[in-house]
Amino acid sequence: MEGTNPVNKKLAAALSGGAVLVLALSGCGGDDSSEKLNSWAKEVCDAVQPQAKKIEAANAAIQEETSDNSTPEEVQKTDAQAFQDMSDAYKAIGAAVTKAGAPDVENGEKKQQDAAKELNTISSSYASLKAQVDKLDTKDQAKFADGLKDIATELDKLSRSGSNALKTLEEGDVGKAMAKQQSCKSASAPASATTG
Repeated sequence: MEGTNPVNKKLAAALSGGAVLVLALSGCGGDDSSEKLNSWAKEVCDAVQPQAKKIEAANAAIQEETSDNSTPEEVQKTDAQAFQDMSDAYKAIGAAVTKAGAPDVENGEKKQQDAAKELNTISSSYASLKAQVDKLDTKDQAKFADGLKDIATELDKLSRSGSNALKTLEEGDVGKAMAKQQSCKSASAPASATTG
């Protein structure tokens, strides 16, 4: 019988796909963008950075909980908290994008609204994953493993869907302006390998 460990590893793998989403928020290159656009990018990047760290920490927590000696209760508690943190983080990023207003580019308002809507949808998806984890039966290991499998499938879908509106928001000058922001650069720095 497959225990919770291999399943939670699948969960962790699916999650690492989701982390890519936040890191999409940092462009590359660098051109002179307008002052207005630079201050917009700074506002968004400064707000994204702590949330990106929160999402990274949630990913790390789920990956740590894949060790063989974790009980279903521990896995459930860790996963539920991680999904809650992710939900909060995406909601905060959505709020930051909304608060920053439309970037000073063509179709800026539509791009900004689409991205904020997408971030809020992702936030809701993580909230519903948390609710699913909370309902899992930790007394029955086989049922629990099956439940985790379903959540891993949902998570996988979530990490594949998604960041189109964000990508659109970051095209062209917006991406260039964001790439110049120190806080966006550090948000996209690859996580150092955790020892353990």
